[in-house]
Amino acid sequence: MLWLVLTTGKCNLACDYCGGSFPKEIVPWGIKYDINKLKVNIERDPNATVIFYGGEPLMNPKFIIQVMDTVRAKRWGIQTNGIAVRLLPEIYWKRMDVALLSIDGREEITDKHRGKGIYKVVVKNASYLKNLGVETIARMAVTQDADIYEEVMHLLSLGVFDKVHWQLNVIWSERWDFESWAYSSYLPGIRRLVDYFMSELERGKIVKIIPFLGVISAHFFKRYRGVACGAGYDSVSISTDGRVLSCPIAVREKWAELGTLDSFKLLEEPLPKECRNCEFKDYCGGRCLYTIHERYWGEEGFKIVDDVTKEYLRIVLSRVDEIKELIKEGVIRLEDLRYDPTEDSTEVIP
Repeated sequence: MLWLVLTTGKCNLACDYCGGSFPKEIVPWGIKYDINKLKVNIERDPNATVIFYGGEPLMNPKFIIQVMDTVRAKRWGIQTNGIAVRLLPEIYWKRMDVALLSIDGREEITDKHRGKGIYKVVVKNASYLKNLGVETIARMAVTQDADIYEEVMHLLSLGVFDKVHWQLNVIWSERWDFESWAYSSYLPGIRRLVDYFMSELERGKIVKIIPFLGVISAHFFKRYRGVACGAGYDSVSISTDGRVLSCPIAVREKWAELGTLDSFKLLEEPLPKECRNCEFKDYCGGRCLYTIHERYWGEEGFKIVDDVTKEYLRIVLSRVDEIKELIKEGVIRLEDLRYDPTEDSTEVIP
């Protein structure tokens, strides 16, 4: 199972997607529970992946060190904005399996939303971590000024990221003209990216574009019982006050509370009821538990995002027969297409 462990509610940036730190009264900036309770829960799980989360998790490096020195886990990782990487000693980075660094694509796009100079720092630190043997993942937020094809291809060209994934800036932010952008820019860009992915596959190379790989893996291997990130059933988030949440961004919402480190219960039926008759439920699982519950853009906005998600899935799944043929011909191995997002704490469905 995936354990997202919040180290603090504090962040050292104020990106325009989320605005920065959580309020101290909602997500304390220090740990308010006994670490031994965390240890007991995680060590009951023989396949525990622990990913440090925030706020910005590197704003509390002492807690990261304490957890890594105290708790046994199968896999370690972090989701970070990539700025304060040097605050964690190298010896602990060398124990990390994966680091997700927030970067939105080209320099001008990243710096516009995250701050001047951020792009260069993140790329430099991604290179540093990769050289230490840490698997690096570009963690993109994608909005109306992004060209998905250009941003993803740029990040792949840098040679410092092993995988790329993205989240759409929808429903949890102020509403914008997502529909026009999606059909004029985003979905055409997805088609170009899938063409590129397939051209590399024909050469025997699997490009680790997670929103493609995760859908293809679901087709050939394990279908998703709920949202693909595992929220509430294959993944839990531990807030700094000891609450156990189904979703790491749902820090205020009572529906997300599964209990505390003293006692909590996973979701028995993680697939949202409105998704249970959908033809894409095994690949999508509801897209995002938070947006299913909150629907900040109303029913109309929710439907627009849902329609775009379905079209993205159609584009990816339309190439399955070609992939089967490549497997049959021995160009690629089926097993190399297996991908479990809970091992990386990624979102397959943007």
